[in-house]
This record gives sequence, C-alpha cells and structure tokens, in this order.
Amino acid sequence: MDLDVTDDLVHGNQEEAFFNPYYGGYCYAPLYIFCGKHLLAAKLRASNVDPAEGALSELQRVIKQIRSCWGKVKILVRGDSAYSREEIMAWCESQVGVDYVFGLAPNNRLLQLSQSTKNRAAEEYSQKLQTLVSFFENLFIPDQELKKQATALVDESVWYCSLDYKTLDSWSRNRRVVSKIEYGEQGANTRFVVTSLPTKLVPPGRLYTQKYCPRGDMENRFKEQKLELKSDRTSTHTFVGNQLRLWFSSIAYVLMNALREQCLAKTELRNAQIGTIRTKLLKLGATITFSTREILIAITNACPYQETFAIAYKYLSMLPNFT
Repeated sequence: MDLDVTDDLVHGNQEEAFFNPYYGGYCYAPLYIFCGKHLLAAKLRASNVDPAEGALSELQRVIKQIRSCWGKVKILVRGDSAYSREEIMAWCESQVGVDYVFGLAPNNRLLQLSQSTKNRAAEEYSQKLQTLVSFFENLFIPDQELKKQATALVDESVWYCSLDYKTLDSWSRNRRVVSKIEYGEQGANTRFVVTSLPTKLVPPGRLYTQKYCPRGDMENRFKEQKLELKSDRTSTHTFVGNQLRLWFSSIAYVLMNALREQCLAKTELRNAQIGTIRTKLLKLGATITFSTREILIAITNACPYQETFAIAYKYLSMLPNFT
C-alpha cells in the first residue's frame, strides 16, 4: 500500500485553498492510497496541513476493510520521508501482519553511522577508476584527459547497510534503518529508509530496490488521475463539493482499472494507460439504434480496434454483476 500526496492547483476562491511554496501556487493537497494499480483512498486536504495529516486514520480505515475480507493477508505500507512518523510506525508495529518501509531524511548522526560503508564504497570506486586509467595509459599517451574519459565509463559503486537507530525524542524505540550509498565522480549520495522488516527476512539491498523503490510507480497513477481523468477539476467553491468531485474521478479510475484488468487482460491494451484505453476503445464513432428489445451499436468495419472491443464486451458480459 503506497501513500503519497500530489498537488491540485485551484484558480478561484475555493474553501481551504492556500498557497503552497513547494508546489508554487494555490492548491489542495489530496492524499492517495494505492495498492499497485488499485485506488484505495482519495482524501482531499488543504495544502497548509502537515504532509502526513490524516494518513494514519485513512490507513486504519482501509486496512480494517481489507481485513474484513482477507483476514490473514500480509500488508506492507510504503511512503516517502513525510510518513516516517512515530504514530504511524507504532500503529503498524502493533498490528499483526502489517509492516512498513518509509523514506527517512538524512541527518548528521545517520551519516556518521554509515561512514564506514561510505568509505568502502569510495575505496571500491577508486579501485575501479584506477584500474581503467592504468589500462588507458598502456594504450595511449598519458594525459589529464584520460582520467576524465575513464570516469565516464566507470559505474558508481552502490553499497547498502543496516543500522540500528533511534531519534533523541520523537521515536519510542530503536528501529532498523537501511542506508543506500552511491559513490561516483561527484562524491557520495546517501539515502535512508526505515522499516519494520527484519534483516534476516529482507537483506538491505533487496529491501531498498525491491520493497521501497517500486513505490515510484505511483507517479503513473497520479498521471492517470490528473491528466487523463481530470481529478484536478475541483472548481466548486465549497470544500465538501470538491471532495465529491475528487471521488467522482476516483470512481471513474476504479471502473477503468477494472475494465483494464478484467476485460482487457488478453489484449494489447492490458498494460495501457487509461487515456490510451479511452482514445482507442471508448472514443469510437458509431451509430446507435434503439428498439423495444435491444440497443444496437454499429461501429464502422474500418475500426482498427474492433477485435479488442469485441473481446472486452465478451468478458464484460461474463461478469456476475453485469446487466
């Protein structure tokens, strides 16, 4: 389950709209929860609130509904550093089968704890670079350009390590922090995540690359919501009215995603963006004829996606709630 916030720019006198310097405009900051391509929650919020405002209550509500259907399913909650808060992590730790991995902002103490790993990454990078420079010097006349050319061919050294860390005041207990250190021409780039998953279950490198990094796919869901389903059309004056509009676009996303997963799984549109599905499958020129017994939709025989349309209709008709 991925948590994240996006901007919803407004251009009027909407209630609860404030200027947000990060997004550079007057906007809302809706909170979303996705599970893969499945939209689980869309909560409209003012843009002057804490990034994690309402996240815990939404998590509790959604997980309660999930547990009512799948009581023993294991859940991993992911988010950036805005969600590495004591109340969220402590609640996840109190639940059976609920783990988390959140980004964590760097600080001097974390950088100090990961210094030895940084030194090993720097040593490895220097050895790779020196080996290539020595090889070039045997082939060409040594000069200052050789090192620059060799640098462009050497990959960064990437090291991971697990740390036992606790803040001075805000955390109630020690927690596992995983650091990722990329060392290259520009020096070290160090990032941190905090997790409840133990080292024996998920090693540091696999935790960062396979458990945390895939949350970046949520940006594609934002693209579908905002650019293709117009979730940012929150132009009503009242805040509750704009929340309703956000839910309308969210329902549209849920329906389109269900169409993609249940009816288009065996077609070329199985991994298509929602905007592509709308353009190729739904925005078709057709003649519609009504009679007392049927509704006939006649699509031109030159339509390039008529087979896909027929397959989608076939599987749609097989759904138990289809009428």
